[in-house]
Amino acid sequence: MGVRDTGNFADHRSTEEKHNTMRGLAEHLRVGLVAAALAAGGMVPSAWAQGTLRIGMTASDIPLTTGQADNGGEGMRFTGYTVYDALINWDLSSATKPSDLTPGLATSWAVDAADKTKWIFKLRPGVTFHDGSPFTAESVVWNFDKLLKTDAPQFDPRQSAQGRSRIPGVASYRVVDPMTVEITTKAPDATLPYQIAWIMMSSPAQWEKLGKSWDAFAKTPSGTGPWKLTLFAPRERAEMAPFAEYWDKARVPKLDKLVLVPLPEANARVAALRSGQVDWIEAPPPDAIASLKGAGFSIVTNAYPHNWTWHLSRAEGSPWNDIRVRKAANLAVDREGMKEMLSGLMIPAQGFMPPGSAWFGSPTFKPTYDPDAAKKLLAEAGYGPNKPIVTKILIAPSGSGQMQPLPMNELIQQNLADIGIKVNFEVVEWNALINLWRAGAKADVSRGATGMNFSYFIQDPFTGFIRHLQCNLAAPNGTNWGHYCDPEMDKLFDQIRTTFDPAEQIKVLQKVHEKYVDEALFLMVAHDTNPRAMSSKVKGFVQAQNWYQDFSPITVGK
Repeated sequence: MGVRDTGNFADHRSTEEKHNTMRGLAEHLRVGLVAAALAAGGMVPSAWAQGTLRIGMTASDIPLTTGQADNGGEGMRFTGYTVYDALINWDLSSATKPSDLTPGLATSWAVDAADKTKWIFKLRPGVTFHDGSPFTAESVVWNFDKLLKTDAPQFDPRQSAQGRSRIPGVASYRVVDPMTVEITTKAPDATLPYQIAWIMMSSPAQWEKLGKSWDAFAKTPSGTGPWKLTLFAPRERAEMAPFAEYWDKARVPKLDKLVLVPLPEANARVAALRSGQVDWIEAPPPDAIASLKGAGFSIVTNAYPHNWTWHLSRAEGSPWNDIRVRKAANLAVDREGMKEMLSGLMIPAQGFMPPGSAWFGSPTFKPTYDPDAAKKLLAEAGYGPNKPIVTKILIAPSGSGQMQPLPMNELIQQNLADIGIKVNFEVVEWNALINLWRAGAKADVSRGATGMNFSYFIQDPFTGFIRHLQCNLAAPNGTNWGHYCDPEMDKLFDQIRTTFDPAEQIKVLQKVHEKYVDEALFLMVAHDTNPRAMSSKVKGFVQAQNWYQDFSPITVGK
């Protein structure tokens, strides 16, 4: 799994600093390998065609290309909502307002007024997959079976691992007619449309044509999305071309080609951008922002529904079971100092949701920087600098939405040490951390860790709140990593699901957020501004307030 125990993280960083030369050589070697790989594909820098956009991702590999992408939100951004559609998509057209759901492969959906467990989805006529086969109600059922029906020929454990936990409300589904699907939930569930927006539709005909092999499908996948995958080279690059027959003509891509390059090291991404090997990089390191701007590169940012937390274990023996310890940790973090360290590229957390969220409510606890109050709370719990809590936290060195996890976690480690919480970090690769998140705090693979640093997609009620803390979604049944269970919170979650009026649902969501904050259920640190650095040749990009982005309007000049 690639797990390594670093012990005291500050010491680990110091050791790394002794090897700057070796690390620098490794980064230059990585960039050189990328250039060689691109050249091997006939893409010599001086000969790049107008209209090709090359993106340096934070992922260490090309995300899963079969439909349900791995690598978290970044995977869905680059190999999910590009090659594929869901029945319900996200509107990514505006930079000035929060994204909302919009019709995708379904033109409409509605819950049955007499039986609120039954939903009817009317499908979009005339849609074809990239291989030319038609999209129908049978296609929808086939795709749900690939995730949920373990004895189905097309069941795919890898895609199921990514998609099953996204649709916990689904009990059954059936074809009503060729262009209508009925989905039944286990109980009334007003969050179902948000769940459905996660499920990508792959071509049954292409899977059959390729010998019923998902490995073969990964190399030449077929979805209904605006982009077709034309080249798949694991750990090197993926290439996409526009799907001219895409059903939404306004979103047929203007580019000739989209190229994805895995570059998990931040400095390697910067070097690749500066040398012209890529046109766009995700998550530029803060200390490079000023020099990149000075060199004529654009830095594009926007607030979006994302937070950066420590998800705390509530298993037996965890120090985080004591609310005084949880509150002390939240009061110990110097968020403004972290913002300065990140060159302003963060919003200090005042709660689990960002300030200004319609769901914020009026919590009474404020996670500000107050080390004296933190020490007092920790002393009441029986701990302090002379009797520290010693614990282990799981982190990744990079990954989707993880911002700059190494220096950010090092700052938190120092802040917590000052009040009497000694933290050791276990550093794992991002996809490995996702697997540990699904396994849960009680699993042996988590090796006694009492928390993990995880950034969360918080743009819908289920994904933003319910999946983290509902009792029956404790890992491995769901992604309640910490095994938190509170009947009072579960009642609020039930109210969210059974409140179909949006205005009334917001009131319930505010109560949930107040409980999240007042009981300090997470270490709430930051909200990302989603920075990207790109060449001035990149035009037409609208950075949506969303984890996902639309690459269709973009052009790249010479």
